[in-house]
Amino acid sequence: MIWLNRRKFLSTSVACIAAPSGLFAHSVQLPDRFLPQPVDTGQKDWLPGDVHVVPDDFFLYFMLDEGAAIRYGVGVGRKGLYQPGEFTVARKAKWPWWRPTDAMIRREPHKYARYRGGMKGGPNNPLGARALYLYNDEGQDTYLRIHGTNAPGTIGSAVSNGCARLTNEHIKDLYERVDVGARVYLHPKLTTA
Repeated sequence: MIWLNRRKFLSTSVACIAAPSGLFAHSVQLPDRFLPQPVDTGQKDWLPGDVHVVPDDFFLYFMLDEGAAIRYGVGVGRKGLYQPGEFTVARKAKWPWWRPTDAMIRREPHKYARYRGGMKGGPNNPLGARALYLYNDEGQDTYLRIHGTNAPGTIGSAVSNGCARLTNEHIKDLYERVDVGARVYLHPKLTTA
Protein backbone atom coordinates (compact mmCIF):
# COMPACT_ATOMS: atom_id res chain seq x y z
CA MET A 1 0.00 0.00 0.00
CA ILE A 2 1.33 3.42 -0.92
CA TRP A 3 0.42 6.11 1.59
CA LEU A 4 -0.06 9.57 0.17
CA ASN A 5 1.15 12.69 1.87
CA ARG A 6 -1.00 15.82 1.58
CA ARG A 7 0.89 17.13 -1.50
CA LYS A 8 0.53 13.81 -3.36
CA PHE A 9 -3.11 13.64 -2.26
CA LEU A 10 -3.81 17.04 -3.77
CA SER A 11 -2.08 16.19 -7.05
CA THR A 12 -3.89 12.83 -7.19
CA SER A 13 -7.15 14.62 -6.43
CA VAL A 14 -6.63 17.00 -9.34
CA ALA A 15 -5.91 14.05 -11.65
CA CYS A 16 -9.02 12.22 -10.40
CA ILE A 17 -11.23 15.27 -10.89
CA ALA A 18 -9.69 16.00 -14.30
CA ALA A 19 -10.16 12.38 -15.44
CA PRO A 20 -12.68 11.88 -18.23
CA SER A 21 -16.19 11.29 -16.93
CA GLY A 22 -16.21 7.97 -18.82
CA LEU A 23 -13.89 6.59 -16.15
CA PHE A 24 -16.92 6.13 -13.89
CA ALA A 25 -19.65 5.83 -16.53
CA HIS A 26 -22.80 3.83 -15.88
CA SER A 27 -26.40 3.81 -17.02
CA VAL A 28 -27.79 5.87 -14.12
CA GLN A 29 -26.79 9.48 -13.51
CA LEU A 30 -25.84 9.65 -9.85
CA PRO A 31 -25.95 12.94 -7.95
CA ASP A 32 -22.47 14.50 -7.88
CA ARG A 33 -22.15 13.87 -4.13
CA PHE A 34 -22.16 10.09 -4.79
CA LEU A 35 -19.35 10.19 -7.36
CA PRO A 36 -15.85 9.24 -6.14
CA GLN A 37 -14.07 12.35 -4.95
CA PRO A 38 -11.22 13.41 -2.70
CA VAL A 39 -12.32 14.87 0.62
CA ASP A 40 -10.86 15.92 3.95
CA THR A 41 -12.84 14.01 6.57
CA GLY A 42 -11.37 15.93 9.49
CA GLN A 43 -10.97 12.51 11.17
CA LYS A 44 -7.28 12.39 12.08
CA ASP A 45 -7.77 9.11 13.99
CA TRP A 46 -9.09 7.25 10.92
CA LEU A 47 -6.00 5.42 9.67
CA PRO A 48 -4.69 5.20 6.10
CA GLY A 49 -5.94 2.09 4.29
CA ASP A 50 -9.03 1.75 6.50
CA VAL A 51 -12.56 1.84 5.13
CA HIS A 52 -15.40 3.65 6.92
CA VAL A 53 -19.07 3.38 5.95
CA VAL A 54 -21.31 6.14 7.33
CA PRO A 55 -24.83 4.80 6.65
CA ASP A 56 -26.90 7.91 7.39
CA ASP A 57 -24.98 9.85 4.75
CA PHE A 58 -24.59 6.89 2.35
CA PHE A 59 -20.85 7.43 2.07
CA LEU A 60 -17.88 5.08 2.13
CA TYR A 61 -14.48 6.58 2.86
CA PHE A 62 -11.21 4.97 1.80
CA MET A 63 -8.69 6.65 4.06
CA LEU A 64 -5.45 8.14 2.81
CA ASP A 65 -3.30 10.27 5.12
CA GLU A 66 -4.02 12.86 7.82
CA GLY A 67 -7.80 12.65 7.44
CA ALA A 68 -7.78 12.77 3.64
CA ALA A 69 -9.94 10.18 1.88
CA ILE A 70 -11.60 9.16 -1.33
CA ARG A 71 -15.34 9.26 -0.76
CA TYR A 72 -17.77 7.00 -2.64
CA GLY A 73 -21.56 6.90 -2.58
CA VAL A 74 -23.03 3.62 -1.30
CA GLY A 75 -26.28 1.80 -0.70
CA VAL A 76 -26.58 0.12 2.70
CA GLY A 77 -28.67 -2.47 4.51
CA ARG A 78 -32.35 -1.79 4.84
CA LYS A 79 -34.06 -1.32 8.21
CA GLY A 80 -33.27 -4.17 10.57
CA LEU A 81 -30.55 -5.65 8.34
CA TYR A 82 -27.71 -3.14 8.63
CA GLN A 83 -25.08 -4.46 11.05
CA PRO A 84 -22.59 -1.94 12.45
CA GLY A 85 -19.22 -3.10 13.70
CA GLU A 86 -15.52 -3.48 13.02
CA PHE A 87 -14.39 -6.03 10.48
CA THR A 88 -11.38 -7.15 8.44
CA VAL A 89 -11.22 -7.65 4.68
CA ALA A 90 -10.17 -11.31 4.67
CA ARG A 91 -10.43 -11.83 0.93
CA LYS A 92 -11.31 -10.12 -2.31
CA ALA A 93 -12.86 -11.48 -5.51
CA LYS A 94 -13.35 -10.32 -9.09
CA TRP A 95 -16.74 -11.26 -10.55
CA PRO A 96 -17.53 -13.22 -7.37
CA TRP A 97 -19.68 -16.32 -7.03
CA TRP A 98 -22.82 -15.63 -4.94
CA ARG A 99 -25.33 -17.58 -2.90
CA PRO A 100 -28.08 -15.94 -0.85
CA THR A 101 -27.80 -16.61 2.87
CA ASP A 102 -30.29 -18.99 4.48
CA ALA A 103 -31.83 -15.97 6.23
CA MET A 104 -32.38 -14.26 2.86
CA ILE A 105 -34.06 -17.38 1.49
CA ARG A 106 -36.33 -17.61 4.57
CA ARG A 107 -37.27 -13.91 4.38
CA GLU A 108 -37.98 -13.85 0.65
CA PRO A 109 -38.21 -17.38 -0.77
CA HIS A 110 -40.00 -16.15 -3.90
CA LYS A 111 -36.95 -14.05 -4.72
CA TYR A 112 -34.01 -16.14 -3.48
CA ALA A 113 -34.90 -19.85 -3.25
CA ARG A 114 -34.04 -20.46 -6.90
CA TYR A 115 -30.44 -19.39 -6.16
CA ARG A 116 -30.01 -21.86 -3.27
CA GLY A 117 -27.26 -23.60 -5.26
CA GLY A 118 -25.44 -20.34 -5.94
CA MET A 119 -24.76 -18.24 -9.00
CA LYS A 120 -21.51 -17.92 -10.91
CA GLY A 121 -19.93 -14.51 -11.24
CA GLY A 122 -20.81 -12.28 -14.14
CA PRO A 123 -22.77 -9.22 -15.20
CA ASN A 124 -26.08 -10.53 -13.77
CA ASN A 125 -24.67 -11.58 -10.40
CA PRO A 126 -26.00 -9.47 -7.47
CA LEU A 127 -22.48 -8.99 -6.05
CA GLY A 128 -21.48 -7.21 -9.23
CA ALA A 129 -17.97 -6.83 -10.56
CA ARG A 130 -15.99 -7.05 -7.29
CA ALA A 131 -16.46 -8.01 -3.65
CA LEU A 132 -14.61 -7.44 -0.40
CA TYR A 133 -15.42 -10.15 2.17
CA LEU A 134 -15.78 -8.95 5.78
CA TYR A 135 -14.72 -11.23 8.62
CA ASN A 136 -15.00 -10.70 12.37
CA ASP A 137 -12.07 -10.62 14.79
CA GLU A 138 -12.42 -14.38 15.39
CA GLY A 139 -11.70 -14.98 11.71
CA GLN A 140 -15.26 -15.97 10.82
CA ASP A 141 -17.05 -14.88 7.66
CA THR A 142 -19.85 -12.49 8.62
CA TYR A 143 -21.51 -12.82 5.17
CA LEU A 144 -21.28 -9.05 4.98
CA ARG A 145 -19.71 -7.70 1.81
CA ILE A 146 -18.72 -4.45 0.20
CA HIS A 147 -19.59 -5.18 -3.40
CA GLY A 148 -20.75 -3.90 -6.74
CA THR A 149 -24.32 -3.71 -7.91
CA ASN A 150 -26.17 -4.01 -11.17
CA ALA A 151 -28.73 -1.55 -9.80
CA PRO A 152 -26.81 1.75 -9.59
CA GLY A 153 -30.06 3.60 -8.86
CA THR A 154 -29.98 2.08 -5.34
CA ILE A 155 -26.90 4.12 -4.36
CA GLY A 156 -27.92 6.55 -1.64
CA SER A 157 -30.61 4.30 -0.20
CA ALA A 158 -31.07 1.57 2.41
CA VAL A 159 -32.26 -1.41 0.38
CA SER A 160 -29.71 -4.22 0.67
CA ASN A 161 -29.70 -7.35 2.85
CA GLY A 162 -26.98 -5.81 5.01
CA CYS A 163 -24.07 -5.28 2.65
CA ALA A 164 -22.66 -1.98 1.40
CA ARG A 165 -22.91 -1.63 -2.37
CA LEU A 166 -21.22 0.65 -4.87
CA THR A 167 -21.74 0.89 -8.60
CA ASN A 168 -19.70 -1.69 -10.51
CA GLU A 169 -17.45 1.06 -11.83
CA HIS A 170 -16.79 2.44 -8.35
CA ILE A 171 -16.17 -0.94 -6.69
CA LYS A 172 -13.56 -1.70 -9.37
CA ASP A 173 -11.71 1.45 -8.32
CA LEU A 174 -12.06 0.76 -4.58
CA TYR A 175 -11.06 -2.90 -5.03
CA GLU A 176 -7.65 -1.89 -6.36
CA ARG A 177 -7.05 0.40 -3.37
CA VAL A 178 -8.10 -1.89 -0.50
CA ASP A 179 -5.66 -4.52 0.76
CA VAL A 180 -6.56 -7.87 2.28
CA GLY A 181 -6.22 -7.24 6.01
CA ALA A 182 -7.68 -3.72 5.84
CA ARG A 183 -9.98 -2.71 8.67
CA VAL A 184 -13.58 -1.82 7.84
CA TYR A 185 -15.80 0.21 10.15
CA LEU A 186 -19.53 0.06 9.55
CA HIS A 187 -20.64 2.97 11.70
CA PRO A 188 -24.00 2.75 13.51
CA LYS A 189 -27.07 4.35 12.01
CA LEU A 190 -28.03 7.45 13.94
CA THR A 191 -31.45 7.85 12.33
CA THR A 192 -34.23 5.28 12.50
CA ALA A 193 -35.32 5.68 8.87
